[in-house]
Amino acid sequence: MYKDIENYIKSCILCTQFNPHRQKTPGTLRPIKPPDGVWQLVAMDFHGPITPTSQRGNKYIISLTDVLSKFAVTKAVRDNTAQTAVQFLKEDITSKFGTPRCILTDNGTHFTSTLMNELIKQIGATHLYSTLHHSQTNGQVERYNSTMNAKIAALSNLNKTNWDDQLSFVTFNYNASIHSSTKQIPF
Repeated sequence: MYKDIENYIKSCILCTQFNPHRQKTPGTLRPIKPPDGVWQLVAMDFHGPITPTSQRGNKYIISLTDVLSKFAVTKAVRDNTAQTAVQFLKEDITSKFGTPRCILTDNGTHFTSTLMNELIKQIGATHLYSTLHHSQTNGQVERYNSTMNAKIAALSNLNKTNWDDQLSFVTFNYNASIHSSTKQIPF
């Protein structure tokens, strides 16, 4: 069955068109030490602006990935403001999954704002920032964004205006598939 699936994917024009080829970057890697458990370290990022804007007016995707389990949570949003990030953390993360111990983000103003810092302080988490101009520090969520892009592009309509309709299916599929690094299903 695995060979049949592999052959089918290799012959799929959309799959070959939208799935990027991965190659390890040369040089010495300094990976982040894996956390002791799930929800100990999560990575969060905004992705976008996505062109074209969706039929619902969404321009961005906010993503959060658990570094150990690779579990991802995503949401299509209209803007990339601190208010949107705080709302995502409150309504889509802590109220459904609990409070993560450490949250890793880039240095965007939406993550360095007083509003975001107050929320993180209130929930008792630690906020870690990636190194400036080194997006690979937050590589976990960046890698997920790359996978998500390819899948959404392949599933969206010809005008690419329904990409936000595909987001929940892509995220579910990712969370329900065996991850190449952990050999486990993120769920």
